[in-house]
Amino acid sequence: MSFESLGLRAELHRAVSEKGYSVPTPIQRQAIPIVLEGRDLMGGAQTGTGKTAGFTLPLLQRLMAPNKPNNGRRTIRALVITPTRELAAQVKESIDDYGKYLPLKSAVVFGGVKINPQIQKLRNGIDILVATPGRLLDHASQKTIDLSTVDILVLDEADRMLDMGFIHDIRKVLALLPKHKQTLLFSATFSDEIKRLANGLLKSPALIEVAQRNTTAERVTQVVHPVDKSRKRALLSYLIGSENWQQVLVFTRTKHGANRLAEQLGKDGIRASAIHGNKSQGARTKALAEFKSGKVRVLVATDIAARGLDISQLPHVVNFELPNVPEDYVHRIGRTGRAGNEGEAMSLVCVDEIKLLKDIERLIKRDIPKVVIEDFEPDLSIKPEPINKGRGRLQQSRKKPGGKKWAGKKTGSPRNKQSHFKGRSNNQSRAGNRSRRSAQTAR
Repeated sequence: MSFESLGLRAELHRAVSEKGYSVPTPIQRQAIPIVLEGRDLMGGAQTGTGKTAGFTLPLLQRLMAPNKPNNGRRTIRALVITPTRELAAQVKESIDDYGKYLPLKSAVVFGGVKINPQIQKLRNGIDILVATPGRLLDHASQKTIDLSTVDILVLDEADRMLDMGFIHDIRKVLALLPKHKQTLLFSATFSDEIKRLANGLLKSPALIEVAQRNTTAERVTQVVHPVDKSRKRALLSYLIGSENWQQVLVFTRTKHGANRLAEQLGKDGIRASAIHGNKSQGARTKALAEFKSGKVRVLVATDIAARGLDISQLPHVVNFELPNVPEDYVHRIGRTGRAGNEGEAMSLVCVDEIKLLKDIERLIKRDIPKVVIEDFEPDLSIKPEPINKGRGRLQQSRKKPGGKKWAGKKTGSPRNKQSHFKGRSNNQSRAGNRSRRSAQTAR
């Protein structure tokens, strides 16, 4: 199936072709006809499936229908709500790219930047607004925005918005919208809370799912490197240097941990930047731009800051610390292996994270291969300590000789490193991950 068969306008097809895309992804094939019909939609899709183009293209086409008379003023007819600034900016970029040959105007509003330039943009009149919940309500309270004319509402990554505590803000926004409208809700997972939200918002929606819930990308090679917590940073620097990685996204649990790791990598001669919620929007935008351009080799991020990042052909993701929530592991490694490309996801796991690792493996229904890196073997006498999820910190303590070894799957002599872990050798763990196929589908 090609984009021509989906019934899109010539202007949209031209823009898609100029982006280099010729074949729609599964979610685009299913979602675009439904949205064009004007039906409500509940879409389940992981990151990297082409979800954004799946709603942006038909949304643009529907907005080209004659507008309701409104004294000649341009009014907001489509509202897209996203959980993060980065995702909002990327949705706006997609709207600009695909709508470049259409006479439609759009704007994006989010926090962390001055509000006055946004107010001026809104006063000039727009057709499409992309927003984060908090800043959207700021504009509503100042009466600088009118949502009474919205025909199409899109809730993008609804599961993450609920995880971030935006449910009350979302309900406040919904109260400002017309009762009769087309609503599109996209979520990587369908939790009970998402279903309750959808039941109260969508009218006889079409349901599409293109990825099994909580599955990991097929094109992502996953591996665990057991290592002591105190040697994680040294191992990360070794892997980056020895493998000559030029673009690596590294995840930490905390903002402080992201800052500290980026600084330590800099001392190792590896240029790195941190991105998290405490960074100004300008700093976050600059760090991401330098990472994409190659000026920075390593981007160290927290889960919330990295949500929605769209980095073309990102080859490597590293979990410097495993997430407390297993589902976040799926979201993290979904940053690589996108749109038909291959990727590699590595997790540096210390003894205190064994339970977190087991929870992840239970969720994804598979064992992740364990490979010990020579000269970075974990100390098997270290006793695991409970994880303080509130502080997100780990502790280690020594156990008397003869204690239980940290990896229950180990067998054989401690001197035989590779025999302790199921999986492949160090060289095998990296085989097959060097080729990069060009994406022929719109993200």
